[in-house]
Amino acid sequence: MKKANKAGFTLIELLIVVVIIGILAMIAIPNFQNTKGKAMKSAMMSDLRNLSTAEESYLFDNETYTPALAAMTYNASPGVIITIVSATASGWSASATNPQSYPETCSIFHGNVSPLAPATVEGLIDCK
Repeated sequence: MKKANKAGFTLIELLIVVVIIGILAMIAIPNFQNTKGKAMKSAMMSDLRNLSTAEESYLFDNETYTPALAAMTYNASPGVIITIVSATASGWSASATNPQSYPETCSIFHGNVSPLAPATVEGLIDCK
């Protein structure tokens, strides 16, 4: 009798491969989520920097800051919510949030307005 030459993998070999893939996924998913959170924070900080430039441009043209985003040539990144808390002729403050990065909030203030937490130094963006 001739013995048949069978090619393929045994059940044990397939189970070992599945376990190894599972272990790699357990390592990779938290790292991916951390990277995603950092990207959202960077987008919020970038939007606040761009808002600062837009506010200064508006001040140059109109001699006052504006609380209206529509009055400036400014667009926020997708998902980022910008809130101008106060805007006067002598200063402004704003915060940025992203629902996907909750509870992360970034803020900035310029001029003679009350500091907006978590920002404590004028002109510097801080996040918490």
